[in-house]
Amino acid sequence: MTLQTPKWLGAHKARNLPELFHQKLIASDRPWAHCDDGRSFTYGAFWDLAGRMAARLSSAGAKRGDRIAVQVDKSIEALALFWACARGGFIFLPLNTAYTTSEISYFLTDAEAFAFIVSPTRLQESLPVAMAAGCQIVLTLDDAGQGSVLEGTPSVLRTDPPTRWGSEVGIPPSALLGEVPEGRRVAFADATTSWDDIAAILYTSGTTGRSKGAMLSHGNLASNALALINEWRFTKDDVLLHALPVYHTHGLFVGMNTLLLSGGQMIFHRKFNAEDVMRDLPRATSFMGVPTFYTRLLQHKGLTRESARHMRLFVSGSAPLLAETHREFEALTGHAILERYGMTETSMITSNPYEGARRAGTVGFPLPHVEVKVTDPATGAELPYGNDGMIEVRGPNVFKGYWRNPEKTKEDKRDNGFFITGDLGRIDEQGYLVISGRAKDLIITGGFNVYPKEIEEVIDMLPGVIESAVIGLQHRDFGEAVTAVVATKTELDEADIIRALKTQLGSFKVPKRVLFVEDLPRNTMGKVQKAELRKRFAGLYG
Repeated sequence: MTLQTPKWLGAHKARNLPELFHQKLIASDRPWAHCDDGRSFTYGAFWDLAGRMAARLSSAGAKRGDRIAVQVDKSIEALALFWACARGGFIFLPLNTAYTTSEISYFLTDAEAFAFIVSPTRLQESLPVAMAAGCQIVLTLDDAGQGSVLEGTPSVLRTDPPTRWGSEVGIPPSALLGEVPEGRRVAFADATTSWDDIAAILYTSGTTGRSKGAMLSHGNLASNALALINEWRFTKDDVLLHALPVYHTHGLFVGMNTLLLSGGQMIFHRKFNAEDVMRDLPRATSFMGVPTFYTRLLQHKGLTRESARHMRLFVSGSAPLLAETHREFEALTGHAILERYGMTETSMITSNPYEGARRAGTVGFPLPHVEVKVTDPATGAELPYGNDGMIEVRGPNVFKGYWRNPEKTKEDKRDNGFFITGDLGRIDEQGYLVISGRAKDLIITGGFNVYPKEIEEVIDMLPGVIESAVIGLQHRDFGEAVTAVVATKTELDEADIIRALKTQLGSFKVPKRVLFVEDLPRNTMGKVQKAELRKRFAGLYG
């Protein structure tokens, strides 16, 4: 059987991500990352770092296909861990640093992780959890790039035999740490993998039950990175200011891979701080953030047309960007934020155009080689432009399936290759995709379907409103009652808001109640947690 080169790969002849890295590499001594702790990395040094980690994992017994779970603070070494896994043929499993030991126990057990790499500060509490989950090895890595995951450091803890493991062996945490030899080079022979091999498993947020592990292949990640480089015009002259977390698609793959495969450079911040971002903005050409980043930057007196004059691109994603934020940012800086749309299972799907109108409230057009359609949730039939329905996507970016969950995979992936995203939206007359919300957030009140975003957009335009979240709460007469939760700048009156909405919305869409809060609850990527709001206000209508 002759394997054909994927169309998305173009003229490249690589067979996996590491080979593509080498084909796109300009020079090993080219600067790549400049860290806020004063360290800098060339492309060659970063590749050697990944090789040292791959050698470390391999010498500890990791085999091709083994899952390497990672819960560490942000660092360049944390990024290198992904490429170490790609080079070794291991499967990278990044975990949110906010996860509790109970949540970690589930991920390690479900993934049957071979190794768990953790921050030294969480080592003691993690040892018994990893042992119970069947991990064979535990390694450490701190935010300064030090830890036992690096080749050449002291020995690791192993489950060999399982009873002689963890605290029972009596090895203190300090024994897992060691000084890293400067400039040490390790010869590591990369594993032979293909575009179809799994490179990473990313667990979904789990808002409707247990999290599911989305299996992303080398091809999924490479095709998406190449598409974004093309659509967003990334080149070797770009400098990305990186302040996103690296346990999530946005910071891990969108930010890192577009830079690595375009030959650009990165200003690397371990966390977002508006003051630090404004300090380094003059050195950058591009910035990627979640909506919260932009609202905080708008509050900084240093953000002006002059301070942003040299910037080429501002990108927003991971959560909906308020149209008001989009307009305010453009008025202040002269830059229209480019909003895009993606998911854990697909990486990026659509993007507002680099050249052309970046329309507030939309997420643009499908990326190259990606197909998007809107279907009737009940029948699966494709709907005409302008009609709200289920968003489905097909392309080389779509994941292989859910880890050891063929039933859910079959439920969400059609036989024709289209993935049912669970997001509701419509394609407008100009071809822009507009997201209406999650299917699980759809409100059915008195037999009518209500899309929360339509109501939120009207509420958000009212004076004194910061933002809103519209949810459905159980109601004896209506099934669900439309309910608005509003964060305000000043004291507002519930009756006044309802009267204003009655002039702009059909009666069945007008909220039965308007509730006021200081802030809407969000997850670490800035998404409003409507499930938490539904839980908080359950029983409101008796």
